[in-house]
Amino acid sequence: MRAINTSWELEVGSAMERTRLLIIGNGMAGIKCVEEIIQLAPDQFDITVIGDEQQPNYNRIMLSKMLQGGAELNDIILNDYSWYAEHGIELITGERVIDIDPHARTVLTTAGTCRTYERLIIATGSSSFIPALPGVDLEGVISFRNIEDCSRMVEYSQRYKKAVVIGGGLLGLEAARGLLHLGMEVVVVHNTSYLMNRQLDEPAAGMLQAELEGQGMLFRLSADTKRIKGKKQVTGLEFTDGTELKADIVMMAIGIRPNVALAKNCGLQMGRAIVVDDYMRTSQPHIYAVGECAEHRGITYGLVAPLYEQAKALAAHLCGHEHEGYRGSIPYSKLKISGVDVFSVGNLSEPGTETVIQQYDGIRRTYKRITAKNGVVHSAVLFGDTMEGTTLVGMVRSSASVSELAAMTAARADTGNDGSLSLVASMPDQETVCACNAVSKRTIMNTIREHNLQSAEEVRAHTKASGSCGGCLNIVKALVQYAHTDMGNTSQAAASPVQRKAPLCECTDLTHADVCSQLRELCESDPGLTTVAAMARLGWRSSTGCGLCMPAIEYYIDILHEKQGLQQTHKVSDHQDLATSGNSLYVMSHSADAMSGALAEQGRRLASRLSESWSGIVFPTRVNAVVNTINDPILVLHVQPIGLMRSPIGWEVYAGGHSHSPICEAQLVGVEEDEEHALQLLMACLQLYRHTSEYDERMSEWLDRIGLTTVREQLLDLEQRASLVDSIQRRVRVPLEQT
Repeated sequence: MRAINTSWELEVGSAMERTRLLIIGNGMAGIKCVEEIIQLAPDQFDITVIGDEQQPNYNRIMLSKMLQGGAELNDIILNDYSWYAEHGIELITGERVIDIDPHARTVLTTAGTCRTYERLIIATGSSSFIPALPGVDLEGVISFRNIEDCSRMVEYSQRYKKAVVIGGGLLGLEAARGLLHLGMEVVVVHNTSYLMNRQLDEPAAGMLQAELEGQGMLFRLSADTKRIKGKKQVTGLEFTDGTELKADIVMMAIGIRPNVALAKNCGLQMGRAIVVDDYMRTSQPHIYAVGECAEHRGITYGLVAPLYEQAKALAAHLCGHEHEGYRGSIPYSKLKISGVDVFSVGNLSEPGTETVIQQYDGIRRTYKRITAKNGVVHSAVLFGDTMEGTTLVGMVRSSASVSELAAMTAARADTGNDGSLSLVASMPDQETVCACNAVSKRTIMNTIREHNLQSAEEVRAHTKASGSCGGCLNIVKALVQYAHTDMGNTSQAAASPVQRKAPLCECTDLTHADVCSQLRELCESDPGLTTVAAMARLGWRSSTGCGLCMPAIEYYIDILHEKQGLQQTHKVSDHQDLATSGNSLYVMSHSADAMSGALAEQGRRLASRLSESWSGIVFPTRVNAVVNTINDPILVLHVQPIGLMRSPIGWEVYAGGHSHSPICEAQLVGVEEDEEHALQLLMACLQLYRHTSEYDERMSEWLDRIGLTTVREQLLDLEQRASLVDSIQRRVRVPLEQT
């Protein structure tokens, strides 16, 4: 195993005046970015928000619920006026920005308001796409994008009775159900043979259509509109086949178009929308774009979860926090209309896919189909019971293998007969429940227990889970119920073990735990065991293994040799050496107090000592470490795998954080009075992680699996701690005391 030089970074901030940040757009994406900035660096920016609507920030997704009678305006407000005032944000409503001068760094509104900025975020969203049909300018042709559209629909429903919705997609069906609730006769016109054809397959679409017809909705499928009839007011539609349909109003729900005229006029690079990089930067370095008006890697997104992921990446970048940037999203759709639940993720009709699970229950009226491509989970559709949706999104996102899907299905089948409780019981603690707001099962369960919450509404108030699209509401309800059962009320580690039960890879049926156990026996009888020999004796299907199992076995054998006091004796041929994969310790030092040069120097020195001491030591995955000498919890320490922070009572060691979505906050491992003992505690924690983790397992996952209490018990046992430190000191090139 070849060693690599451990790289490390030193980042030193300085006190500065607040930066003027201006956001064009008071919608969900732009304000989500502001919320994240307030969390990360509340004193870094003077913030101004300009919105063309009169209302404060509201949940646009819930507009259909307003039409369906399930919500009032106050119910969908995300941040009221007091929230802006509380955080010192200047809010300008009812004004539209008409000009951006990137050279003078100013914007001008329709009311003549001029504001300067140092950083600008364009979050102008999108508008309904209105096709160039004859008659689209008639009275009674409407769209469905904002509160004014809702008010207009209510007004029309009091004067007219026949409504036609053009578009059988997600938005069209939600709007149609709202019009039904308002007492109108509704016909949905769609140009393909089945509803939601981009998200569903024919069986699921057929079930959806039957349910909606039972609620009174009518459909005209495979119909192409030629023109909208009428002189001043809409009277009907004429189709390309010559047939006609009477109508008093026509709702356009064909799609959306990004609002990019403002950005285009100021010279930003354009594609279908505003072109941005992984940090949401436009072609002007001080101007950013986020949400439906942004085009990232050739894709624009119209769903809330991707927009929130973009906002998090942008906020981290603006605040100077380490972040991998936005890498794109796996879009998924959730629809709930009067008790009808539908979910889909991925492209069900993509060539080369094969169905691996297809289930239909005519009694419960449920349907599930999951497809795979090249051996990994590719897409899924659920009808009636959508509680597995967030799990399937995660599997598609991570390219989970079909064998992992089978293991998950079997595990959940074994947990009990109550579908909802067995599902949430089998969910790993780190699994995301609310993708829109990046809220994990662990966060929800901890919040329920800490505050003795009794309802999903209380969970939403504390965590925002189910507060955006509402698609995870059933899971949140199930978690509340589960938390108050005997099994759910046990300790966090016992309630939801996160051991990986799927095979290590396609080359074997053995799990990580199985491989570790059997390798331990092999290494005891054969200290010179090689990776290739180990695979042969473990019954590997391929004598050469693959890119997943080769480095894992190499790592496990090396750790076993280390525990036995042996040096590495095996090599891997025709494969990249594990030591070149980046699985090392990367140390950063943070100091943001310009008046404390001694503290900044202390941070650099400690980071240097750690970096030099751990040089060449391989971990199961890359580990970022941070040294914070200024007692400032806002810095990135709490979202890193491990960190050391100076505090009034000494030094605090944290472990288990990460900044990937969903963000996981590091937990306090222990406190020491002086830096030398703190460094030993940190080193013992890293060594315990190396000795007991599974390959490619993050520290946050490891901590979830074995439990914080177990880690503390081992590290606070001084003999155990000394043994761990001694074992790594024998392995490193430069012992800690010599740095």
